[in-house]
Amino acid sequence: MNDLHYSLNEIPLIWLILIAILLLIQGTWIFQDARRRGRFPWLWGLWGITGFPTPLIIYWFIVVRADRRPPKRTSGKS
Repeated sequence: MNDLHYSLNEIPLIWLILIAILLLIQGTWIFQDARRRGRFPWLWGLWGITGFPTPLIIYWFIVVRADRRPPKRTSGKS
């Protein structure tokens, strides 16, 4: 059988606790930041607790970088 697959009983409890804490911290931070920016906080927060680090990276590209872009200039002609 493939040695790369583990059952839940084979993983030490401390690792499961650390992973759960990491996911909760990530999801909470993304939720709070999205709420501050007004960008679908529940969607981002729930997605943030599903995996690491993909939701954080996608959130950074879609929300954080988009907010850092300078506003588009309009022509000064009136």
